[in-house]
Amino acid sequence: MGELTGKVALVTGGGRGLGQSCANILASKGASVVIADIDPATGEAAASTIRASGGQASFVRADVSREDNVAAMVAHADQTFGGLDLAINNAVRDLGKRTPLADIDTADWERVMAVNFTGVFLCMKHEIRAMQARGGGAIVNIGSGNEHTAERGLSWYLAAKQGIYAMTKCAALDYGAEGIRINAVAPGPMWTPLMRETAAKSPGHLDRHIAHVPLGRIGEPEEVAEAAVWLCSPSASFVTGVTLSADGGYVLGST
Repeated sequence: MGELTGKVALVTGGGRGLGQSCANILASKGASVVIADIDPATGEAAASTIRASGGQASFVRADVSREDNVAAMVAHADQTFGGLDLAINNAVRDLGKRTPLADIDTADWERVMAVNFTGVFLCMKHEIRAMQARGGGAIVNIGSGNEHTAERGLSWYLAAKQGIYAMTKCAALDYGAEGIRINAVAPGPMWTPLMRETAAKSPGHLDRHIAHVPLGRIGEPEEVAEAAVWLCSPSASFVTGVTLSADGGYVLGST
């Protein structure tokens, strides 16, 4: 029996990378896991991997920028496993390039913010309602290791990620008395599929990141996922409204 046995967890962007690692660890600790992703192929494969190892998992396709999709996603957790206790909001959309603010196309801005910021709001809105029905729960929002810094060309990304931290703290105040804990994790550079793709295209990209990490290496998604799952667990029962850095000290080397 794992410490999360009997709990129902939801992970957005759970088809690969950090989200998949979160889903795997939640399942290993006994939770029934709903994997939500916009890509049915990776999402269903991730759920199948958990089931093959003896865990409980179900895939639901969801675009977190659409409230009807988010509502259906949370309803899927209730219909499949009987409710919702834990959620890790990890889905993200990448603009694909660093662009100075004045050069960002407005339509591009709206597309990435719809997922990276509004999507987190929509997820929390519906997750909180489901957790109220259960008498409590825990939510973890995935931000960025640049939570206290800035980088050229990333206003479209960091505006959303740093906004998530403020939203996390306010929601923690709003719902703490109802037994709902809401925290965030600030990851550093990780060996995700996106990092591997970027490193392959841009020589020196990896070295630039490592230069900022006091531990001298890129993290594995599982290392950040362990922090996120801990915040969902009973071991973190007195922790709410915080942003936990899991970045190898990256933010220290960036100041």
